[in-house]
Amino acid sequence: MKCPYCGHPEDRVLDSRPIRDGEAIKRRRECLACGRRFTTFEEIEELKLMVVKNDGRREPFDRNKVLRGMQVACEKRPISIDALEEIANDIEQVLINRGEREVKSSEIGELVMERLKQLDQVAYVRFASVYRQFEDATQFRELVNMLTRQRRQK
Repeated sequence: MKCPYCGHPEDRVLDSRPIRDGEAIKRRRECLACGRRFTTFEEIEELKLMVVKNDGRREPFDRNKVLRGMQVACEKRPISIDALEEIANDIEQVLINRGEREVKSSEIGELVMERLKQLDQVAYVRFASVYRQFEDATQFRELVNMLTRQRRQK
């Protein structure tokens, strides 16, 4: 590792410690030329996930965008931000675990709807109405009827 002070290319590692629950390593180093000490961090390079929008555009996956969409759907509902954070984290992990570099925005929307449906049916209907671009009351009625049928079957 090149010394940030003198530019010498050689150093020695004085200490290595795992950080962030083992997801990274912090190393304390000492330059062999000038003797100054510095710290480096080593972590696994994350797979940059790209979202393919309906019109074909691509943009980086943004976990906060997923979270904001759920927050809007859950506004004035008895749902904690912690629960929404957990869902956003879970969805991100599901997508990362697939090992693919690209995911369709529709897949993300379906994952969100699936989780909101389990959490709160009002939030689910709100999210679905925006996600599926409902244009009239008939579409709302069909969704609510479907939820009612599913609840009766349980």
